Amino acid sequence: MLQASLADGTAHRRSVFELFARRLPDGRRYGVVAGVNRLLDALERFRFDEPTLAFLAERGVVDEPTCEWLAGYRFSGDIAGYADGEIFFPGSPILVVESSFAEAVLLETVFLSILNHDSAVASAASRMTWWAGGRPCIEMGSRRTHEEAAVASALAAYIAGFATTSNLEAARRFGIPSAGTAAHSFTLLHDTERDAFRSQVDALGKGTTLLVDTYDLSEAVRTAIDVTGTELGAVRLDSGDLPSLAGQVREQLDSLGARKTRIIVTSDLDEFQIAALAPAAVDGYGVGTSLVTGSGHPTCGFVYKLVAREDGDGVLQPVAKKSPDKISIGGRKYALRRRNPAGVAEVELIGVGEPPVDDGDDRVLLQPLVEAGKIVGRTTPDEAQAHHLKVRDELPRSASQLSRGEPAIPTEYIGDLTARNPYANRSTI
Repeated sequence: MLQASLADGTAHRRSVFELFARRLPDGRRYGVVAGVNRLLDALERFRFDEPTLAFLAERGVVDEPTCEWLAGYRFSGDIAGYADGEIFFPGSPILVVESSFAEAVLLETVFLSILNHDSAVASAASRMTWWAGGRPCIEMGSRRTHEEAAVASALAAYIAGFATTSNLEAARRFGIPSAGTAAHSFTLLHDTERDAFRSQVDALGKGTTLLVDTYDLSEAVRTAIDVTGTELGAVRLDSGDLPSLAGQVREQLDSLGARKTRIIVTSDLDEFQIAALAPAAVDGYGVGTSLVTGSGHPTCGFVYKLVAREDGDGVLQPVAKKSPDKISIGGRKYALRRRNPAGVAEVELIGVGEPPVDDGDDRVLLQPLVEAGKIVGRTTPDEAQAHHLKVRDELPRSASQLSRGEPAIPTEYIGDLTARNPYANRSTI
């Protein structure tokens, strides 16, 4: 596409691309944006060096004039988008990229790969932390995904409310808190369970978390408190009927005087199991496989589409494809979250061609991320997490439901829906 448009002169037409999801995965009432800061880092590094250009030329992927253009590639346009931690719905213009066609079209795969992955993890993580009800969640999924995806997943989970990660590279790279526990192999290494517990406590202190279900659970709890006294930080349960076992362990700990010792549960948890554990004597959750795989939905289904481009007279015209079942609305978008006077979200309001009017209770969703090629919209992980928890509280309570249903709020379009738009009669998605 780049080579052909450079040759015919259309490559430099001013264009608007938008990244959005046509629908939410089954069973989801909302989605969570994550990966924006990673995307900005990737954009800053997006270059074509000499070895890359040599490969493209040798393979005949592009011709010499295109290689020359790529050698000087720097994104010089504007990008607005939803911030890390923001909630999204079907049709939400999560990213709006304005530049020449040539500059923007090259970014499709890198933008989609980052946002589809990270937002899928964050969307699952948000449901988990919502149902955890303030009990801390620990990200423990590194062994269940690609090594770099593990690092990105840890950050996405933190954005959506997870307290810590067991991935130390994520802690080093992004500054998020880290935590972990011993595995069964550590207990099995020692001649007795008491020896294993004593070794761990001697090395890490009485505030550590001891894994107590390698052999006999009741005996292990008794041994753990015998070794540490009543100052043991936590015990971890990793198998069995967790609600029942947690209750038994809580009673035993209390009877031994260890009333402040917490109970952490693991074992292939997801949001459904966390919800089921809400009444149980559990103080925290370690979550792995379901989290890093999006809990059954490893992608958000984001697409990156051209919605407007300059015509021969220099006028920006809306464009939209006509493919059945793949609806897109032409024209540059602007977005508000319409809220009622109590601050509860009611509608995802999207203006086509011009911004919707704030009625006094609304919140603007698109934030400047890149201006004339300069990155201006970075946030920290802590800022993203705080933003997510704040905006999630805006949602109607039905958004927390785990059953299948409609998005928590509808998406409505206003403005010129007729110009070159085959779906002009559709005001909502």
